[in-house]
Amino acid sequence: MILVALGSNLPGPAGSPRHMVEAALAALPGVGITVMRRSPWYLSAPVPPSAQPWFVNGVAEVGFSGEPPDLMARLHTVEASLGRHRDGTVNAARTLDLDLLDMNGVTRAADPVLPHPRLHQRAFVLLPLADVAPAWRHPTTGRPVADLIAALGSLDGIRREPDQPPAVAVTRPSPES
Repeated sequence: MILVALGSNLPGPAGSPRHMVEAALAALPGVGITVMRRSPWYLSAPVPPSAQPWFVNGVAEVGFSGEPPDLMARLHTVEASLGRHRDGTVNAARTLDLDLLDMNGVTRAADPVLPHPRLHQRAFVLLPLADVAPAWRHPTTGRPVADLIAALGSLDGIRREPDQPPAVAVTRPSPES
């Protein structure tokens, strides 16, 4: 199972932050990534707390045949095509952020680090991940996603956008399929 987090808190070429994450999902098949399922969208406060606008976040299960660095490069291609400019600033507001969370349980210390090093600390990742993959376990600790969510304590600062099902099957064939 390959899991990708999507987030945006600034408008960009596709429009509002929600339109940006939806445009990213629509662009993935064009770079050889099949979107199989996606979580509902969540609204979340910036982490760490700041005066930035709230984020729209979600998680998608995707299909890809290749190595983690190649997948990450393709995710960066989609980000750039939708106006993301990486300048090295950490925790900055952004038009689009695509993070590789897990790739078939592989663990890597090299870039991209797998599993994503902070995924277990982020409600804006874990809640949508649980919608897409409720039986998922952290590749290094073996802890189920439900336990990781419980360990967070308060879930203040995050809420599911209204009128959305728990997860949506997408299954868009990629050009390379």
